[in-house]
Amino acid sequence: MIRRTPARPQVFAIALCVLISTTPGVSAAEAFPPAPEFSAERWINSAPLQIADLRGSVVLVEFWTYACWNCKNVEPYIRSWHETYAEEGLVVVAVHTPEFEFEKDYGNVRNYVRTRDLAYPVAIDNDFSTWKAYGNRAWPTVYLIDREGRIRYRHIGEGRYKETEKAIQALLGENSGGE
Repeated sequence: MIRRTPARPQVFAIALCVLISTTPGVSAAEAFPPAPEFSAERWINSAPLQIADLRGSVVLVEFWTYACWNCKNVEPYIRSWHETYAEEGLVVVAVHTPEFEFEKDYGNVRNYVRTRDLAYPVAIDNDFSTWKAYGNRAWPTVYLIDREGRIRYRHIGEGRYKETEKAIQALLGENSGGE
């Protein structure tokens, strides 16, 4: 089951996986929305990051929360992609957006990240500002942002790991001009 925002129904069984590609004759800049900036209040494993600073890299953004079982099931794949593709230009940014009050505690998140040995940047999004900017609705959700800062892929929930990895590979294979 996928965890959703508290204001929404708690469970839905749809997994959405979309690799967006351009239509012939339509430029990537015209076809894909720019990724919203991170507006996290604190960061773990990194100084504050901005999408503009990550241009030239493919960015995997994961919305998660540490007490979510679905998020824990996705975690080994996120870790593996970080370890496998970082040298090729993949940057993983985990946006921790809490569902419950205890998940808002920075010390709890920091301890979880340390215990699980998560090496990639973690943005603390207690006020849901980054979540809202992305129009996100569920934990976990993965977005892929191309080298030009445009959202090219979204997957909600667990599963579709091979498809997600193929999307990562495809975006890493594109040149910085998006051709």
